[in-house]
Amino acid sequence: MIDHCDIGEKVCLPSADAPRIVIIGGGFAGLALAKALKKTKAQVVLVDRQNFHQFQPLLYQVATSGLEPDSIVFPFRKQISDNRNTIFRYATVEQINADQNRVLTDKGVIDYDYLVIATGTKTNFFGLSDIENGGLGMKSIQDALNIRHMMIQSLEQAAITCDEHEKDLLTNFIIVGGGPAGVEMAGALAEFKKYVLPGDYPEYSSEIMDIYLLEAGDQLLASMSDKASEKALEYLTQLGVNVILNEAVAHYDGSMVSTNSGNKLYAKNLIWTAGVTGSFPKGIDKESVVRGNRLRVDHTLRVKGYPNIFAIGDIAAMITEKTPKGYPQVAQVAMQQGKYLGKVIRNKIAGKEPTQPFEYRDKGSLATIGKRRAVADLGKFRFGGYIAWMLWSVVHLFSISGFRNKLMVALNWVWNYFTYDKGNRLIIREYQGKAFKKEVPDD
Repeated sequence: MIDHCDIGEKVCLPSADAPRIVIIGGGFAGLALAKALKKTKAQVVLVDRQNFHQFQPLLYQVATSGLEPDSIVFPFRKQISDNRNTIFRYATVEQINADQNRVLTDKGVIDYDYLVIATGTKTNFFGLSDIENGGLGMKSIQDALNIRHMMIQSLEQAAITCDEHEKDLLTNFIIVGGGPAGVEMAGALAEFKKYVLPGDYPEYSSEIMDIYLLEAGDQLLASMSDKASEKALEYLTQLGVNVILNEAVAHYDGSMVSTNSGNKLYAKNLIWTAGVTGSFPKGIDKESVVRGNRLRVDHTLRVKGYPNIFAIGDIAAMITEKTPKGYPQVAQVAMQQGKYLGKVIRNKIAGKEPTQPFEYRDKGSLATIGKRRAVADLGKFRFGGYIAWMLWSVVHLFSISGFRNKLMVALNWVWNYFTYDKGNRLIIREYQGKAFKKEVPDD
């Protein structure tokens, strides 16, 4: 049975006598919540502007031709096919009307009893418009493909040009941001230079390719231990990456990066992994927004000032004495919050006593730097090398959605392990800079 639906007014949904829970965003947090609500007597509506979930930790492998995009994406409809109470709607939520308990999307209006904002973050260029125009972030599968096409097109153009200075610019890469994404991207590019470039581009020496990793702070992987930071620096140096610490980018003109200290680096390829900012629809009071454009939530993940609106994942900031900046914006936190909020909402629907406050249980952190090298912080244990890399591989492989995707990634990794070959070096669509980016917005 279908509710009344006026074109441009309401999004058609099956009628239900149970409360309606609307989840905005199908990332790690949103999907964990939908799974936790699987047997709840409620209608769950998952809304996302993509029709697939993307496994963001492996975006850098898509960007460097190690994996095809369909290996790390999974359709929402297949993801929730076993959830009889869950409905997916492909739409972009533009505004929240809390007074009327409804959300306004580009496809129509959806009413709710409980609303959960799990919209995550987008790339933060910190107001540096020239870098936003000339560089590329790495927050979505579209970004990863843009980086791949930019990279391959630059290398192909370098083979064509007879201008040695232009050739140098086209084969140089600057990565800004020394967190896990930047470190992993730098390691993958370094291995591309060492193992792929000599065979694919005999027109020029692979030594012409310079990779720079810039970090504004005094260490890499600042969220991990000092040992992990030191090991990451050691591994990247061994791979030939030029790591520059305590150096913030001030300007980029498409060919030259200027830093705050006055240094200059030259490259036509700039990848920005230096920061993110919260991204959520209009309609939330500014009093509920804290540093990083995140939504302040209480101990049950309820957004400040709203009795039936919750936030989970990267967009949520639970400010306490122990967590003055909120919990870290990582997948572990998002999934634990999704599972926890499922219990909170079930209790509310059943009229039970409030749930115990949310508390994050840190299971450790991992980061890989090329093949056979990784760093791990697991409780009191801090180690790096081959064992850490194997652990990283197993954890990420089992975290990917779908058996087919797991199999595809595993086969790619085994092939790459023995051959050092990245077989996805195809230009399916030309990257055309800012004009192309307008057609495919950031996630």
